[in-house]
Order: sequence, then C-alpha cells, then structure tokens
Amino acid sequence: MRRAVCPGSFDPVTYGHLDVIGRAAAIFDEVVVATGSNVSKSRLFDPEERIAMLTEATREWPNVKVAGFGGLIVDFCREIDAIAIVKGLRGATDYEYELPMAQMNRHLTGVETVFLPGAVGNAFVSSSLIKEVAAFGGDISAFVPAFVAERLTEKLASRPS
Repeated sequence: MRRAVCPGSFDPVTYGHLDVIGRAAAIFDEVVVATGSNVSKSRLFDPEERIAMLTEATREWPNVKVAGFGGLIVDFCREIDAIAIVKGLRGATDYEYELPMAQMNRHLTGVETVFLPGAVGNAFVSSSLIKEVAAFGGDISAFVPAFVAERLTEKLASRPS
C-alpha cells in the first residue's frame, strides 16, 4: 500500500487544504492527514477540535484518515509506514520555505516530499488570513466549509476581548 501523509496545522482547515488532500487521495492508496504541534505557530483550535473538523471535512474520501502527531513528521511517517509527505504550494515563497524541510526529511529517513501546486483560486488563502478576516466579521464562506466558518465564528466570539 502506498501511504502518504499530508501534515499541517489546519487551524482551521480551508478549501485550499481540501483541494490538496483530495488530489493526494487520487494519487495514493491511503492519505493520512496529520495535524501536529508547530512551535512557531499559535493555535486557535486545540488538537481535538482540529482533528474533528478535518474528519468531517474529509468524509468524501474513503482512503483519507486523520490523526494527530507530536515530534518530527518523518518519525510519524516511519511509524505508519508512509512513503511520502504531500505538501501544497501556493507560490514561490511556500516552495522556498518547504524545500529545505523536504531535503532534511529525506536526509533523515528517506521519506520523499511531493509538492502539489495549489489551485489558482486558493493561492492567497491561508488559515491565518481566514482567522483575521473572520475576526473582523468578514465573509469567509468562499474559503472554508460552512461548519468550519460556524465553529470559527463561535470560537472567536468566545475569546476574551
């Protein structure tokens, strides 16, 4: 079985993420969407909330599973016998950020990284930008599933001012 991992913070999951996950699901026998802890990013949703949203958002693909992980993504890949890491790229800046990590991951374990270009309509979409627009009452319905928009609105409303 050819298993790949789509790692990310998914805080929250966007249509851009789902585009990459769906395309990976068409290439690999199984795709594990792995949400982990990245110390360089602060989180709005806790790991259980992100896993729940990802599980709901990826239901249409029977070969997609969702899991949490801690530590290095390559160690997680080794634990589940994944042969590749799949990353979506919105543009050159993403490539410049992701390439050294891909090279290090291959050096450490031999796990390859597959880069998928993001859909043109999602090139400017990031979870951080979605959170910022939502925080100011902007319409994010074109960028996230309706249930994610609802949870994001609720989460932002419950935060102390």
